[in-house]
Amino acid sequence: MITHLTTLTKRADFLRAARAKRQATKGLILQARKRSDDEGDPDLVRVGYTCSKKVGNAVKRNRAKRRLRAIAREVLPTKGQPGWDYVLIGRAGATVDRPYSDLVGDLTYALKVIHGKRK
Repeated sequence: MITHLTTLTKRADFLRAARAKRQATKGLILQARKRSDDEGDPDLVRVGYTCSKKVGNAVKRNRAKRRLRAIAREVLPTKGQPGWDYVLIGRAGATVDRPYSDLVGDLTYALKVIHGKRK
C-alpha cells in the first residue's frame, strides 16, 4: 500500500499526537494517533518531526531531523496506515550517530508495535 505523506504543521496536531500511543526505540521515539473522520483526508498519512535541544546544537538538531525525514519517506508510504498522524522525535546521542539502516529498523519496529494487536 503506497500512500501520500503530508507534513504536520500545526502545534495542536503535535499536542494531540503526544497524548496518543508512543513507542520508544534506541534511535527515535514514535508517537502515533488515528485521526477522526472529520480531520481532513482519511487517505493521507501525516507526519511531523521534532528534536529538542537535548539532541545538540542547531546543526545536530537539523541533521537529526533530516535523517528522520529520510527514514519517514522510506518507511511510512508502505508501512504507515492511512488516516494516522505520526510524530518522529529525535533522541540525544542516538539519532545523529546511529547507522541509517538501524534507524529504518527502529521505525519499522515501532510501527509494528503500535499497529500490532494488543493482548
